[in-house]
Amino acid sequence: MTTTSVIFPEALALPAIGQGTWYMGEQAHQHRSEVAALQAGIDAGLTLIDTAEMYAEGGAERVVGDAIRGRRDEVFLVSKVYPWNAGGQKAIAACEASLQRLGTDVLDLYLLHWRGPFSLEETVSAMQTLMQQGKIRRWGVSNLDYDDMQELWQLGAGRECVTDQVLYHLGSRGIEYDLLPWCQQHQVPVMAYCPLAQAGRLRSELMSDAVVQDVAHQHGISVAQVLLAWVISHQGVMAIPKAGSIAHVRENAAALEVTLSDEALARLDNAFPAPGYKTPLDVV
Repeated sequence: MTTTSVIFPEALALPAIGQGTWYMGEQAHQHRSEVAALQAGIDAGLTLIDTAEMYAEGGAERVVGDAIRGRRDEVFLVSKVYPWNAGGQKAIAACEASLQRLGTDVLDLYLLHWRGPFSLEETVSAMQTLMQQGKIRRWGVSNLDYDDMQELWQLGAGRECVTDQVLYHLGSRGIEYDLLPWCQQHQVPVMAYCPLAQAGRLRSELMSDAVVQDVAHQHGISVAQVLLAWVISHQGVMAIPKAGSIAHVRENAAALEVTLSDEALARLDNAFPAPGYKTPLDVV
């Protein structure tokens, strides 16, 4: 059954659909409409906003900063650090730069964007320091696979990690083999990026598939809402589609109220089956 919230540590319940900001901040003429879309999302209950220093080299964070000005307390704010900044003083400086662009003094969640030159131990140490300094409230990871999570869990403070953000959609179900069950078992929420397969670009047949379209028709909803409802029907999984426009954001928010029938879930599973073997983690 679809749930409308995902439980993070400390019994923190967050909406199962948030707002992504990849590709925001790249075009100055779109700044105002991007801010408006994010604000409409907050109004619609999509209070988690996910960004990164990588997105438009800080441009997306500036868009988010404008969107949340005067509304910081309404929002659960997530950003990510480049791998080459994810240790020592570089991590402190990167976080401080993100905070400045976002116009806030604390992040609710700070993620390692993907693995790079710093060891996991160095990154964990930097994250713990940032928490002690009051610059971040929690930390997590992104694009880490099952083996990476095992390595992380061997570190003393590695188990402080509160989430793994990975690519996940109906057409890319590799995490269901080992990573997702492990995260569910250890109560580590999964944040699914590209839950709409970037409007089908990552798997072109997804949006036009006859089964997906028929399920949408039977439920009286859009194809995008089917794909979002499918993602969040999995225990402990949150979807973070890009907040493209006010209309898209409202459509995304309405998917929180959708419960796909057992028959629909079975049909979708049959049309896009999960692999029965280990596959490399999908990353974009």
